[in-house]
Amino acid sequence: MTLQGTSSQAAASRVAGVQTINPNARPQAGRRHVLDLDDFTPQEVDDVLQNAVAMREVQQRAIRKVPTLRGKSIFTLFYEASTRTRASFEQAGKILSADVINVSSSGSSVEKGETLYDTALTLQAMNADMIVIRHPHSGAPHFLARHLDASVINAGDGAHAHPTQALLDMFTIQQHLGKIKGVKVVIVGDILYSRVARSNLWGLTKMGADVTLCAPPTLLPPDFLNGAKRQKGHPFAGVKIENNVEKALEGADVVMALRLQLERMKAGHLPTLREYSRIWGINPRRMKLAKPNALVMHPGPINEGVEIDPEVAHGAASVIEEQVTNGVAVRMAILYTLVTPAHGGK
Repeated sequence: MTLQGTSSQAAASRVAGVQTINPNARPQAGRRHVLDLDDFTPQEVDDVLQNAVAMREVQQRAIRKVPTLRGKSIFTLFYEASTRTRASFEQAGKILSADVINVSSSGSSVEKGETLYDTALTLQAMNADMIVIRHPHSGAPHFLARHLDASVINAGDGAHAHPTQALLDMFTIQQHLGKIKGVKVVIVGDILYSRVARSNLWGLTKMGADVTLCAPPTLLPPDFLNGAKRQKGHPFAGVKIENNVEKALEGADVVMALRLQLERMKAGHLPTLREYSRIWGINPRRMKLAKPNALVMHPGPINEGVEIDPEVAHGAASVIEEQVTNGVAVRMAILYTLVTPAHGGK
């Protein structure tokens, strides 16, 4: 049902300013937090992607401003460095007319020993409608979601999850290839420590993509090495593992290279970065094994010359910069869904 399906919904959307965006934008009733994609239904993912189409149109207007979230407060709480995600959430909130306040661990009371819980309670006392958190420890967003009234969005927690990155990746694939179901997506690199890879596994498999993981055995999760993945009921039973990058890339529709999470690694994962690049790096010669119209993706930041050659990262097949643009549209769709009163938000 669209927002114009009933008179009450239409009235609600006028109040929220949604009709300024697109009268066909669809709500996700009932969702309060976005912590990962494991609890998303395929319909919910599809709703976000559809709403992101409308948000992308707003981005392309001469005046990129709509009143949808006027009067709402969004706090970004980042305990790790970030350029794309933090700026993307800030821009998304401001386009929707929310008040966006940025807080980082550096320069805040965190440096004086304040706990995460007390910091969040302080923000809640300021009537935060939503808290966007990035934290080096897996589970930090879940902790906040259990204790706060505000909606919580996970902007990356440890090596666990990065759901909005996965949503923007799927949105980019759908925009170029017209579908996700049946698309061969090859994810190459540091799967073990990548929260992007984990959330993409949940999202892409729910939406019917054909996913292949390609990495050194030392950078694959234990589930994919000890046979647990082959047990009945494993959520990623259909995901393929290929240790030879040339074989993995054959017939690929999408090649997603991952950054080596050197800050999270322990010693012994790789002999040298030079050897990793030689064996696993995405270069022009290897890209010829993929389909002619294959997309090159990367969540950034890029270690050019290590996981991907500059010629590929900035070549004609690359949609890496477009991923960044689409990230704003997808995050606008998420904020709209969670904060708009007519859709279950506060």
